[in-house]
Amino acid sequence: MMFFEDLEYKGKSIPQTILGYGPFMAELYFGHRSRLYLDDLYNIPQNISEVIIESYNQGVRAINLVNDDNLLKAYDMAVSEGCEMKVIATIGKTDVDYLNPNYEVAKEADWDEDIELFSQYDCPLMLVDEFITDAYDWILTSKILNRINDAGSLSGLVSSFPMRTTGLISQNLDIDLFDFYMIPYNSLSYMMDISAFNASQRQEFIEKVVSLNKKIIATRILAAGVLKPQEAFTFYKNVDFVDAICMGVASVSEACEDFTLLKEY
Repeated sequence: MMFFEDLEYKGKSIPQTILGYGPFMAELYFGHRSRLYLDDLYNIPQNISEVIIESYNQGVRAINLVNDDNLLKAYDMAVSEGCEMKVIATIGKTDVDYLNPNYEVAKEADWDEDIELFSQYDCPLMLVDEFITDAYDWILTSKILNRINDAGSLSGLVSSFPMRTTGLISQNLDIDLFDFYMIPYNSLSYMMDISAFNASQRQEFIEKVVSLNKKIIATRILAAGVLKPQEAFTFYKNVDFVDAICMGVASVSEACEDFTLLKEY
């Protein structure tokens, strides 16, 4: 089975399949569906918690969380029902619009409070939010990574523009400050900064990412719902540079179908 083991790294266990928060937070990149997700999920934490519980029942043992009252409330409900998951925390998330990001706003996030909050959870890994990483304020990014490391978690970066950002990381950051790198990766190059139809560009992208020598967590593996799970998982059978995946599901039935299917690969 792909992605149903734990990654043992520096004394921590990181489950290889991580439940994403995209649908729960009704992220705008879902287009017209984000309105539905807002009504059906984000505004009703009980509904989110049922999706978390079903994912847990299907063998998912980690969840990506941000500091948001509704999301944390939903997670706490699931925990009270016996859901014991590792928390992979994204630090410094703000309400920045994906389509037109304001990086100055992103940099003002109360990341210190986030680190303190998630230190109270079973949180082996904290990641710097993509809008902070991709703002290229390397002093700030280093500061957050140091603070995460001091808190006793493993640390990592999230990027929405991995082709552009990856090269800059190795030039501007002390590469030993972090161990994990979360980036979008799917067969359509959807929400990635490379062209879908350019094989040599994809190869160059992979080489760049591999040369960082970090543990890679792939996100947007279903291309925000454009791909069918079967297509996405088939594609991943031939992907060898990814260590873990993070994927969102929007309902109990979707959690059941998608994670049942994933176990067949």
